[in-house]
Formats: sequence, structure tokens, C-alpha cells
Amino acid sequence: MTDLHLPPSGFPALDWAARSMPVLAATMREHAEAFAGRHVGICLHTEPKTGVLVQWLLRVGARVTITGNLGTTVPETAAALAELGATVVGERTDDPAEHSRNVARVVAAEPELLLDNGGEMIELVLRGGPRAAGFLGATEETTTGGRRLRELEVEADFPVIVINDSRLKLLVENEYGVGQSIVQGFMNATNAMLPGIRATVIGYGPCGKGVADTLQRLGARVSVADADPYRALEAIMHGHRVGPLAELLPGSDALFLATGHPDVVPAEAFPLLPDGLIIAGVGHEPYELDLAALAEAAVEQRSLSVPGGDASARSLYRMPDGREIVVLHGTRMINLVAASGNPIQAMDLGLSLQAASLAAIATGRAPFTGPHAVPADVDRALATRLVETWR
Repeated sequence: MTDLHLPPSGFPALDWAARSMPVLAATMREHAEAFAGRHVGICLHTEPKTGVLVQWLLRVGARVTITGNLGTTVPETAAALAELGATVVGERTDDPAEHSRNVARVVAAEPELLLDNGGEMIELVLRGGPRAAGFLGATEETTTGGRRLRELEVEADFPVIVINDSRLKLLVENEYGVGQSIVQGFMNATNAMLPGIRATVIGYGPCGKGVADTLQRLGARVSVADADPYRALEAIMHGHRVGPLAELLPGSDALFLATGHPDVVPAEAFPLLPDGLIIAGVGHEPYELDLAALAEAAVEQRSLSVPGGDASARSLYRMPDGREIVVLHGTRMINLVAASGNPIQAMDLGLSLQAASLAAIATGRAPFTGPHAVPADVDRALATRLVETWR
């Protein structure tokens, strides 16, 4: 294949994204033979940038079965991919039980390669789910999913490449891409002015760092809570106020959940949440705030969402003492539910890492089993390609 461009798909959102994804185009051209005739199963946010990867896979001769993550599927993208030849499973409105069934349907189709986002498909295979006779291995997008797989009592007997363990991805996509898109999603969801706002970010890993630093550059007064002393020190050196959550919460106007761990804000912390606080999710799973406990503690819960839209877009919880707390989109990732996800250029890199890692597995260049970081040669080659593209 010599053409570096996808032909027009007929779907403007896909064609717009493809225009700014030259690294993925070059990567897919380089590794086209690795995917020809293969069946790739995908669980990933089904939105236009993901759609470009699926287009490339179909174009080089792969079969694709895809389902989205919970609550983030863009219906127009799902319909476009189905029309282009992919098997698309599930809808944006699916609840957690339906989502689990969607994951099982992708695995039951017995793909040879898995591209996972959260570790659910990989875990299902490891626990005895259907597996193609020629099954080769999997990639996992997230730190959350990588942690999930490493903590399983069942060890993988096939290679799993954890994309978020890439030094390149942590820098380009997580720190800069997530930072921009989370703040953009928050602004879309609230129409709030950022200069002067008192924002607290829980977690100063690459995503939390990107959010905190982006907020600061836009004039917010940023505080950071992180139990890791090295990350806390880095936050201080970047000019953020740092302290324990109990100290920071009462003076916050907005709270961003960026740890990837469950129950970071448990019921015991609810008395510290100030009147008017707005809470947004950054992490992969919407479980850092105990929403069920918040609803139980509240004397009233009502929607402040736009009629006809997502009823959970702005949910107000009034506490017995009159304090009102607003939760955006049930703490699902605000960049996906209230914006267009990570910037196209960041996803050009992230999806190129996915494609190159899957190609390494498909061609036997991943001589290990279980979760591992992106191979160093893959990471470095894409870093070089990105420099050549952007300079």
C-alpha cells in the first residue's frame, strides 16, 4: 500500500479526524501485512478517532468487531462503522449489565487480537471465555486495566501490551491531550469561567498533572492531593498548593477525580464538600466518588440538565444542612461525555501505539506473556516519527 490517506468515507466526523492523523496512516501502511486476514476485537471509546483506526484495519483486510466503553459511544460513529463493514455491538445508552454482555459478545466472536480499554475482554478470556484457535494476544489501553490484569489470580499465557505504560503516551496523550480535553469538557458542561476558580485535583499522575497544569495556565487557582510524596513534590514545584484532601476540599469550587482508584471520596468525606462544589471525573471508571452513598445522604436529588439531553449531565444533591453538590455525568470521563474526547493529534499518537503494538504481537515480536510495557523499539520509533511530523 502506497497511499497514505484514507479515501473519503462519506462521514464528515471520520474524514475530519483522518486529516490530522498522519502518524496512524504511516503506521498502518508499515504494518498492513500484520493485519491482513486477521480478526480484531475492540473495546474502546467508539468515537471518530477510534473510527479512523477501524477504517484502516478494514482497509488493510482485517475483520473488526467493536463495542464501546460505558456511556461514551458516539451513535453517529457507531452507525458509520457498521455501514463501512465493522460489526458494532452496543449503544451509548447501555447500562453496566448490557455493557458486560456487549464485551462477552465481542469475545464470543473469537477474534485473534484484542484491543481492550479497561481489561474486561482480556479478563474474560483468561477466566475461560471463548478463544480463537489462532489467538495471538492483546493490548490494554489504560493504567486501570493494566492494574486489573496484574492483580488477577489467573496469569496470562499470551502477550498483553499495556499502552499506558508507554513513556511517549504518558507525555503526549495523557499529560497534554487529557489535560486539554478534560478542561474543555468541564467548560462545555458548566459554561463556567476558569480564571479565579478554586480547583482541586485528586491525583497528580500524568492525567491529573495535565488537568492541574492546564487549569493553572488558564487562570484557575489549583490545589492537588496526592499520597505519593514524589508526585506531591512535583505538584509543589509546578506552583500548585498541595495538602491532604480534608484540608483542600472545603475551599474548592471544582473537584477533579484523577486517581483511577475506587472510593477516593467516600461517604466520610461528604461533610467536607462545600456548598456549590462541582465534581467531574477524569479516570477510566466512574467509581472514585461513592455516588450511591451521596444519593442516600442527600435529602433531594434533581437534574439541572438540558431537557432532552443526558439526565445525569448535571445532577444536584442537596444535603440535610442545605449544601448543594453538583456531579457532572455521574463522574464518567468528562472529556468524552461533554466534549469530543482527547485532541485528534494526541489520539493519532495513542492509536498508532495501539496499531504498532498489535502488529508486534501478530508478527511474533512480543516474546513474553502477561502485561508488559510497549516495546522500547516501538515507543522510540513512534517518538521519532512524531518529531518528524510535528517539527
